[in-house]
Order: sequence, then C-alpha cells, then structure tokens
Amino acid sequence: MRFHWKTLALAITSAALVGGVPAHAADPADVKIGFLVKQPDDPWFQDEWRFADQAAKEKHFTLIKIATPSGEKVSTALDSLAAQKAQGVIICAPDVKLGPGIAAKAKRAGIKLMSVDDQLVDGRGAPLQGVPHMGISAYRIGQQVGQAIADETKRRGWNPAEVGIIRIAYDQLPTARERTTGAVDALKAAGFPAANVIDAPEMTADTEGAFNAANIALTKHANFKRWVAFGSNDDTTVGAVRAAEGRGIGADAMVAVGINGSQIALNEFAKPKPTGFYGSILLNPRQHGYQTSIDMYDWITKNQAPPPLVLTSGTLITRDNEKQARAALGL
Repeated sequence: MRFHWKTLALAITSAALVGGVPAHAADPADVKIGFLVKQPDDPWFQDEWRFADQAAKEKHFTLIKIATPSGEKVSTALDSLAAQKAQGVIICAPDVKLGPGIAAKAKRAGIKLMSVDDQLVDGRGAPLQGVPHMGISAYRIGQQVGQAIADETKRRGWNPAEVGIIRIAYDQLPTARERTTGAVDALKAAGFPAANVIDAPEMTADTEGAFNAANIALTKHANFKRWVAFGSNDDTTVGAVRAAEGRGIGADAMVAVGINGSQIALNEFAKPKPTGFYGSILLNPRQHGYQTSIDMYDWITKNQAPPPLVLTSGTLITRDNEKQARAALGL
C-alpha cells in the first residue's frame, strides 16, 4: 500500500510527534540506529556516514545506512527500520516539508527521531517542534562566505561599486536561500551596492545547473569586468566559475567562495594554477555524523534527550591552508 504523507500528518498532531514510546536497550548490541541521507553520493554525506560508523564501532551498536532521495524512499526506509526493530533514526530528508509525515510515522513505530543538516518543517514552514536537530546556521555560514569575498577583494584593491555579484539561487530550499542571503548581507555591509547583486536561479542545485544560471547572468551584465560569485555549496559555486572561464574571466577577475570544503573544492585547490574558486567554508561532517549518532545512542540507552537545536559553524579554507584545516578535523 502506498504511504500518504498528508493523510498521516493530519491524523497525528504535533504534540505527539516523537519520543512518546520508550525504546530502551540494555545491551548496546541490541541498539539499532538508522541514518538516512538524501544524496548518498555526495562527499558530505559519505563523510557523515563514515563518522557515524566510528560512533557505532565505539559504542557497539548497529548502524543502518539508507539512501532516501525521495519521500517514497523515506517511507520505505522507515518501514524497513521498524521491521528491523530499530530504536532511533537520524535523517537528512529530501524535502523538509515531509517533516510531519516522517515524524508521525516514526512515532507510530516507536522510533526516536533526529534531523541533521536540513531541519524538518511543519505545515506552516516553521521548524518542526519535538524533533532534535543538528544543523548549520545557514545564514551565519553565508555571512562567512560574504566576508571572505569582501576581504579578498579588498586585498586586491577592487572597487566594490565596479564588481558584479552572482548569487546562484536555489530559493526553494530554505537552507540554500539562507546561505546566499547571508552572503549578500555581508557584502552589502562591506560596501558592495545592492544593485550589483544578480540573482541567477538554477533549475538543479549542482554544477551544471549553476553553470547554466551563471551563463545567463554573465550575458546580461557584460558591463562588469570583475566578478564575485557564491551559491549554496561548492558544486554550485564551481559552476559559476566554469561559466566565467568560458567568457575569459579567470582568477584575476573572479573571487568565488563555496560551502562544504568538499572534494570538488579540493580539486580546484589542487590545480597547477589558481582558478576563480578562491575558497570554501569547510563544515564539520564529523560532528554531524559522529555526534548525532552518539546523541541518539544516549537517548536510546539512557533516556538522555539530545539538545533541541545545535548549530555548527565553519572555517574558511583556501589553497594555502586547506591541508592543515582538514587535518585538524580528522578529514
């Protein structure tokens, strides 16, 4: 039978979302925790799973890793976890608006629920109450992006009034919107004119989608000779850099800063000559994978609920410091 998210979400109120069924396991070997991610091929989620595996080995519980790129896959995964008698699940959902349905189904199965990275929302778009969350202050991370760009352009002696600003936009995802909004606000605070901000909506939040979006922006605003660019992650930012390169705009006329410190960023840093991809805000997948798993384990075995909200921060990495910064985080 197909699972109907909306029907179930309406049937169970937010007051009974999660945690009402005690799921204690005296023996660590009996503890089973699901870790569901929306993009299993993404290096960020691979690192999260790797660090979650470390927690599982340390505490001797079973970690069940499942790829859930769609709402239907999430429903199937929750059914599977219930059948395996898992006591907890950590999820980065493919759509945060699935929150009420996910929480209701977890509640019905007696599975404790945490979200990671993207915070689940209720029917009004507000953060889903009763579900502990570890995420990133998307707006603050975005501010770090904008500040890094402002600092580098100042070092180069650029006049902010003469710089075009490409905002690779994927506003349907709240996290992406908050990140790019934070970057814009930091740039405006540093003296960049709001009129220079060019929204470049992408159809897909990846390098190709950003490449196409940036191409349109560059075509329409050829009056700018110097550019800065950013998106919701490294992939989208690199897409803007590739589009600029196709028009002869290289590292001397482009400052782009991504988010995640992922492999695509490291590939840019490893090139013999610098590209327009100046830096990335390195996030900490260890905390998101290892610590969430430990928190869930303690919740199951000790009835010690995780903090309702934990927001992590990032570190700027460039060609000059990426090896040291990554080593400090065990990456």
